Amino acid sequence: MARPANSPLSFRPEPGSIPESPGVYRFRDAGGRVVYVGKAKSLRQRLNSYFADFAGLHPRTQTMLATAAAVDWTVVGTEVEALQLEYSWIKEFDPRFNVKYRDDKSYPFLAVTMGESFPRVQVLRGAKRKGTRYFGPYSHAWAIRETVDLLLRVFPVRTCSAGVFKRAGQIGRPCLLGYIDKCSAPCVARVSEQEHRALAEDFCDFMAGNTGRFIKRLEREMREAAAAEEYERAARLRDDVQALQRALEKQAVVLGEGTDCDVVALADDALEAAIQVFYVRGGRIRGQRGWVVDKVEEASPGDLMEHFLLQTYGDAAPEAMPREVLVPALPPENDAVAELLSEHRGARVEVRVPQRGDKRSLMETVERNAKEALAQHKLRRASDLTTRSRALQEIADALDLDQAPLRIECYDVSHLQGDDVVASMVVFEDGLARKSEYRRFAIRGVAGQGDVASIYEVVCRRFKRYLEERSTSGELDPEPIDPETGKPRKFAYPPNLVVVDGGPAQVAAARRALDELGVDDVAVSGLAKRLEEVWLPGDDQPVILPRTSEALYLLQRVRDEAHRFAIAYHRSKRAKSLKESALDEIRGLGAARKQALLRHFGSVKRLRGATAEEIREVPGIGLSTAEAIVAALKGEGT
Repeated sequence: MARPANSPLSFRPEPGSIPESPGVYRFRDAGGRVVYVGKAKSLRQRLNSYFADFAGLHPRTQTMLATAAAVDWTVVGTEVEALQLEYSWIKEFDPRFNVKYRDDKSYPFLAVTMGESFPRVQVLRGAKRKGTRYFGPYSHAWAIRETVDLLLRVFPVRTCSAGVFKRAGQIGRPCLLGYIDKCSAPCVARVSEQEHRALAEDFCDFMAGNTGRFIKRLEREMREAAAAEEYERAARLRDDVQALQRALEKQAVVLGEGTDCDVVALADDALEAAIQVFYVRGGRIRGQRGWVVDKVEEASPGDLMEHFLLQTYGDAAPEAMPREVLVPALPPENDAVAELLSEHRGARVEVRVPQRGDKRSLMETVERNAKEALAQHKLRRASDLTTRSRALQEIADALDLDQAPLRIECYDVSHLQGDDVVASMVVFEDGLARKSEYRRFAIRGVAGQGDVASIYEVVCRRFKRYLEERSTSGELDPEPIDPETGKPRKFAYPPNLVVVDGGPAQVAAARRALDELGVDDVAVSGLAKRLEEVWLPGDDQPVILPRTSEALYLLQRVRDEAHRFAIAYHRSKRAKSLKESALDEIRGLGAARKQALLRHFGSVKRLRGATAEEIREVPGIGLSTAEAIVAALKGEGT
């Protein structure tokens, strides 16, 4: 990418003017808007890294610097102060190049409006309100309502709206819940304001995890009522105890009683990340919540965790914060983050990675949920027609195509140390996978010829077939159905765009194959995995698509699908080559043991070079079988 007209050198601070102290810095665009906020232990070292070598910077950093027109900073005393100021500025300025977490869906909370004279229990979504206590979030609203329905028997707190409450007071008659004892009916003064508030506080205490004292109190009162021969009251108290116990049963016990922690897990790819949190209080899962973030800046799992903890817990009520936060990777400044969270909570908060036991098992469960959330998010995004149309047009604009590429073919090569080299061709039409058009190729070139030569071979073979079918039919655009056989022609349609998995060398090989065949109406590009750069034939610099663009998202999906399809074919080919080898002649060596051998050694070539002792390391393979394998493979190679 060429240096922009407004080079960062134009606003680089004077040498020696940047302090070496810790601090927070802001990049601003020409209009004065903050586009990025960051922190550093040494402002001079960090800021100088932005202005050292523009071409050597990460593409996302290049884009940010190309947008910026000025930089300023504020010196702070400690890393904790830097974290606090960074969070405050991100919240205030909402910079476009900082990581921002957004809910992957709207989660319902159980809310108790303690700021009102007569607190109300209700289900709420969206922004939190001052003076209201929140519990959750929960996956489904019906799960909250079932729990509330059970708890109202013991804690008959008002649930009606302000209008219903006022009207009941005017007519002097409570609503249905008041008649069935699921509301204490403060609207008609059955209880005083203080008594009703006490009920609401008890409700909140129970939801916060202080469950034991309520059940013990009710059991004690039940025994006292039975001893006093107040059997109706004892029976009602028994039913109250059972209602509380059923409410607790709806929340799965996953950790030891008294454990309060949030379990955070992450699933990501080069463009996006999904984060899931399970809220555990009193050893029980009390709620779940998810976020999706566009990775508009380069960020490791630890960086993502630091941003997440600051953004999500920065506005949390102190009583809602746990004693422990379990994360998949520690933030770079973990001690400072833990200290900041502890200050906010008013008590110690520990941030750590679980290594073993029940907490590690729960972390794995949350990770599975995060992966599923990311997959569902991508599916929703890919299925939207407007989004797909925008992605195709963005690709056309970025690659300077005459029209949107309605048919895209992507090629990838897969092998294991040069063995069983295969390639895949996947097809996307109108932004959607066309799996009936997928093709796979066994590479015929010499062993170890490399990915570049393999790409050249497979593109040549695909377009030779296309040219043959076109010449046979005598039409420029042959019909996809062969009139003689009635079957679809395998290579009837040419693509508008060929994408290869790789950089300049792979792109040049694909372009050379098309040029030699005289195919000049098909565009070629490559997508390199490391930095998600788009390469065009003959260009010295890649095309850098915005990290949040639908074009890059679609190209990544196409490339990843080609990679998946190639790996699947390669694995099946390896398994077949092992099955058809001399191992078939060995008695007692079935399909399961052959697969175990293949998994252990990775290829037949490595298995041939193994000794009997090395083969014995494979589970289920004894000494005599290992010696028979060595003898058979030596005989096969002679």
